[in-house]
Amino acid sequence: MRLHVDQRHERVLELVRERGSLRVAELAEELGMSAVTLRRDVEALAAQGLVERLHGAVVWPTGQSRLAPAAAPPAEGLVVGMVVPTTDYYYADVVRGARRTVEAAGARLTIGLSRYLPDEDAAQARRLLSTGADGLLLTPSWERGCPERGEGLWAAEQEVPVVLVERSAPLGHPAAGLDRVRSDHAHGAAEAVAHLAGLGHRAIALAVQDSPTAPRLRVGYRAAVEALGLTPVSTAPLDDALSRSEAKRFERTLEYLCEAVASGNVTAAIVHSDADAIVLIPRLQARGVRVPGDLAVIAYDDEVAGLADLPLTAVAPDKHAVGAAAARLLLDRLGVTEPGATDPRAVDAGRSSVARRHLDILPSLRIRVSCGAVSAAP
Repeated sequence: MRLHVDQRHERVLELVRERGSLRVAELAEELGMSAVTLRRDVEALAAQGLVERLHGAVVWPTGQSRLAPAAAPPAEGLVVGMVVPTTDYYYADVVRGARRTVEAAGARLTIGLSRYLPDEDAAQARRLLSTGADGLLLTPSWERGCPERGEGLWAAEQEVPVVLVERSAPLGHPAAGLDRVRSDHAHGAAEAVAHLAGLGHRAIALAVQDSPTAPRLRVGYRAAVEALGLTPVSTAPLDDALSRSEAKRFERTLEYLCEAVASGNVTAAIVHSDADAIVLIPRLQARGVRVPGDLAVIAYDDEVAGLADLPLTAVAPDKHAVGAAAARLLLDRLGVTEPGATDPRAVDAGRSSVARRHLDILPSLRIRVSCGAVSAAP
């Protein structure tokens, strides 16, 4: 028989008073409740000062009498859930950064993969919570890197702490108030433009694939072109009409760059991603376009740019740092302190009043041969 909310609260208080502290997952199992329902009850009791919530556990308040001696729960029981589109390519380093930080705190990271499927983000989050996750690191499959109107409300409605990773929400959206950590892709694109301008290029093209990264690249590119007084360049064909076929996408970009170089309208290009650049450059060369002689190229991502036969200058987002910073933010929300820091109880007691944070991690520019700043080896 299901217990009334008052009966549940009474039973929770009875068990916590008797034992001093209990893991949320253990308490939910013992009471035959879902973890989500129990977290809601614990938050209500904590708001009344009847219990304390401490990095994934329920603790009898300090200073109140109870039947058993107080004991802070071990950090090893904490579980951090992380939902990402994939663990391949870009997100492999993001996950590694988060995992290293979580495990260094004595906690455990669990992963859910959305594979960019509709509604799979929320489903994976529910699954991780049902198996005991105490907080969530979320990279929703928002096509433009932020939610469209009416999209993504579920991310802001979670009953556990949430940190957005490589995503953001527009002002006014409920998720805009969540903690977030992202690469500052606009800054990365602007740095690439500034570097090429410093090499004497006045007409710089931007060729990007459609992705959550692309909107921020366009913002940084346009801002830098305007700030530096460079020659405006007509948009690449991919900006005008998206192509469903990857082969057609490459062909259209190739034709655009060849025509722009032949007409003298473009002398440099920023290509996202470096995998695209590795495919495009041999085709450009086969059409008589010398790189970097006729066209200086900077790639974006730096996953494999340094492995190209013509090593590619590339903007490199610090993906590991993004994952690590996001995990640190979530651990802070859960009341987990760094070794040697203050008592976790003090952190947890005041975490609801801690200002939320939006962190932008700046990418770095790695200079190689393709931009013309470094000579190829003889």
